[in-house]
Amino acid sequence: MKIISLTENTACRPELETEHGLSLYIEACGRKILFDMGQSGVFLRNAEKLGVDLAQVDLAILSHGHYDHGRGLPEFLNLNHTAPVYLHKRAGEGHYSMRPGGQTADIGIDPALLKHPQVRLTEGVQTLFEGAVLFSDVPGNDLHSPANDTLLMEHSGGPVCDTFAHEQNLLLTEGEKCLLVAGCAHRGIVNIVEQAAVLAGKPMDVVIGGFHLSVPSTGGSVPMPLVEAVARRLLAQPETRYYTCHCTGQAAYQTLQRCMGERVAYLAAGGQLEV
Repeated sequence: MKIISLTENTACRPELETEHGLSLYIEACGRKILFDMGQSGVFLRNAEKLGVDLAQVDLAILSHGHYDHGRGLPEFLNLNHTAPVYLHKRAGEGHYSMRPGGQTADIGIDPALLKHPQVRLTEGVQTLFEGAVLFSDVPGNDLHSPANDTLLMEHSGGPVCDTFAHEQNLLLTEGEKCLLVAGCAHRGIVNIVEQAAVLAGKPMDVVIGGFHLSVPSTGGSVPMPLVEAVARRLLAQPETRYYTCHCTGQAAYQTLQRCMGERVAYLAAGGQLEV
C-alpha cells in the first residue's frame, strides 16, 4: 500500500501549497483512492506537482462533513467524472464552530453535493470492495478531546454539540497488513483505533490521520496530560506505527513524539510512505 499526502497544514517541499485541511492519495488492493479533498483546489495542484493523476482515481471518500476535508470535493467532481464518492448520509447536515467571541461560523459542506450522481451515501459498517471497509458509529468516548466542545451540528431548534455521527474511517487490508485512515478522529483516536482492531480481528500495522488535539478556533492545544494519556493508550497497541498530521497540532505532536518516540511521525504535504 502506498500513501501520498496531497494537502496538509504544512509541506515538506517548498513548491507545494498548504492550507488547514487534509487530502491523501492511496494505492491499495489494486485501487487508487482519494481520501478527503481539503478546503479548496490545493490538493489538485499539489497532486500535479507530485505526479499523481487524480483523473485516474477509482473512488473517493469524505471522512466527515467539515469544510477543511470536503469543500474541495466540487473540484474533484469537475475533474473526475467516473469515480464514486462515499459520504456518510449525515455529512451534509449543518456543522458549525463556536468562535471565542460567541459567534458561530459555518464549517460544513454544500448539502447539494449529496445529490450528485457520483455520490454514494453510507452509514455504519460498509464494505467498498475486498480489503476496504468504511466504518462510523465508533463506540466509546475515552480520552475525550475538549477541542470538540466548540463544534456544533444542526438540530431542530438550533445548533447543539456535535455527536460526529457523520464521521467515517477507512480500514484497508492487503496481504497481512492493516492500515487505518482517519480524517480528524473526532470520535477519539484511541476509540477509532480500538474499533478498527475489532473489525479487522488484529491490531493495525499503520494508522494515519489527524488526532484533533489542537483547537483551530484559538490556535491552542488541549491539555498536555491528555495528550500524554492518548500516547500511552496508543502505545498499548503492539507494533502499530502512527503517522499524524493536520488537526493534531504541532504542540501536541511534540508531546506525542516525546512519549512515543519512533512509533509516531508527522505526515506533511508531499510526504510519502509504503505499508
